[in-house]
Amino acid sequence: MDWPTFFEPIALSIQVSLIASVLVLLAASFIAWRMAKTRFFGKSLVDAVLMLPLVLPPTVIGFVLLVAFGRRSWLGKLYESLFGGPIIFTWEAAVIAASVVAFPLAYRTMKAGFEGIDAALENSARVCGASEWQVFRYITFPLAFRSVTTGYILGFARGLGEFGATLMIAGNIPGRTQTIPTAIYVAMDGGSMRMAWLWSGSMMVLSLIMLLVVNRLTKETD
Repeated sequence: MDWPTFFEPIALSIQVSLIASVLVLLAASFIAWRMAKTRFFGKSLVDAVLMLPLVLPPTVIGFVLLVAFGRRSWLGKLYESLFGGPIIFTWEAAVIAASVVAFPLAYRTMKAGFEGIDAALENSARVCGASEWQVFRYITFPLAFRSVTTGYILGFARGLGEFGATLMIAGNIPGRTQTIPTAIYVAMDGGSMRMAWLWSGSMMVLSLIMLLVVNRLTKETD
């Protein structure tokens, strides 16, 4: 077996998912906190838009991202002017695809955690003179920590298994943009069932580890 060829998609998938999950953690935790703690007109619509990638077909997400980050779009032109090349068909494009598909799952989990916090605890801290930052740092975030962690892990697992959107915006270039799901697809298409099984087994093991951690965190909150 060509071990470098075997490990390349695994290493790239982990790299892409780690970066995407960190981006999702930063965005989803803040947005989930604000959505859980504020009321405004059209909140249901905003919440539905944030959850939309969870129900859209990956090909639709990939098409939208391809249009948004293509060489003719302002985002694509901005990236090309800053980094000297297009973002389409790069591993960075795979990070974007993984981030978009992972965001709703992480957001939903984190939002539930923030909504489950007793508002009386936060209000008591405000009455005692705590600032909003202090309330968030010492009360809100610690109480929602397990939900935020669970959302992060689920986002990582979701990004790890992304296929359709990644294929459309990042392609399937061995050693550059080929992740585990796209490698499995190519292996099956080429009749290399042994490699397909090995990559599928690697994906199942990684996903199982993520789910075991999530289950442990969930039990600790009961």
